[in-house]
Formats: sequence, structure tokens, C-alpha cells
Amino acid sequence: MNSTEKDIYYTINNSYSTLNTLTEHTKNIWFVCHGLGYLSRFFLKYFKGLNPDENYIIAPQAQSKYYQSSKFEHVGASWLTKENTGAETENVMAYFDAIFAEEAILKHLSTTTIKLNVFGYSQGVSVAMRYVAKRQLQCSQLILHSGGIPSELLRSDLAFFKGKVTFIYGDQDQYINPKRLEIETEKANSLFGNQVKMIQFEGKHEVNVDLIKSLA
Repeated sequence: MNSTEKDIYYTINNSYSTLNTLTEHTKNIWFVCHGLGYLSRFFLKYFKGLNPDENYIIAPQAQSKYYQSSKFEHVGASWLTKENTGAETENVMAYFDAIFAEEAILKHLSTTTIKLNVFGYSQGVSVAMRYVAKRQLQCSQLILHSGGIPSELLRSDLAFFKGKVTFIYGDQDQYINPKRLEIETEKANSLFGNQVKMIQFEGKHEVNVDLIKSLA
């Protein structure tokens, strides 16, 4: 018996979460990609310390959801795995496009003084960076928090980018040991040169709220 795997195209819907309201007083739009195991509505808690009048936060929701334990209580989500990564990446990119269109983000950036900050945490770093590169998205800040830079990206993919790049990580992060840090630093420097700033904080693999506030 021969088995065949085939592709099929169909339309799906997915949610995303926002915090605060976009008004004439807004100074920053944040597009924040959560890490493995999060849901977007809970990821927003890390941005509640930002001035609500000046900061509008958009948190996309990873489409692949799963129960986090055999008790079937808590639900988490994942952006990508090693399975069919190319096609799944394109699905995520199309989903991000839909959010940008729904929120009219590019229109706000072109007609106002609002700045765009793209933020990725852990697994969210990979999808945030791929979106910036694939769509040549010019943002004021690209913040890479405790995650891995996609290995397929080249300097030429980001030659257009003029914004500020910050890579932050904890000194006790169990996923970023000295060897991994060396690899990620080399990747960051090869892509961005002197545009990237590396910031280490005291802590494990966790979202650093104080650093988010300092970068706002």
C-alpha cells in the first residue's frame, strides 16, 4: 500500500488580542509574538506596565493549540515545528498580513508619527524576524527576547532595515547557554552589524517586564 501526502488550500479564522486603544494620542504600536505555550490574551499581561495612552499592543495568536498536560486543563500554542516548516511559515505570514490589514497598521505608520515596535519572545522571535524580512517591514524597533534567529536569513534579506535591534536574554536562561549565545550573537552581528545591541539581565527564560518598559 502506497501512502501519499497532499496539500490542500482552505480558509480558516483565528483570533488575536489587543491591549489599550489606538487614538490620536498613541505613540507606539507594538506587534508582539508570544513564546511556546502561551495564548495571546495572557501574553498581553507583560505589556500592561506601558503607558496605556501612548502604547497600543497587538498580540497575534499562534494557530496550533494543544493541551499542556495529561490533565487537559491548560491550553498552549505553538508557531512552528520542524514539520512542514516552509508551508506553515507562509500560513503565519498570511495571518500576520490579515492582522496588519485589519488594524490598518501600515496606513497609520505612513500618515501619522506613530512608531512600530516588533517584539518576539522565545519561539516568537523566529516568526517576528521572518515577517520583518519577508515583508521588508520597516519598524522603529525589532526586539528579540530570549529566542533563536532563523538560520536561513541572510544579510541581504535585511539590508533594507534601518531600525534599532535589541537582543535580550537572561544570564541563567536554560536555553541560551554560552555556546548558544555565541551562535546567536554571531547571527545577529552578521544580519545587522553595529545596529544590534545585546542586553543581558539577571534571570532565567522569562519575559523581562522592566526591559520592555525601558525600550518603550
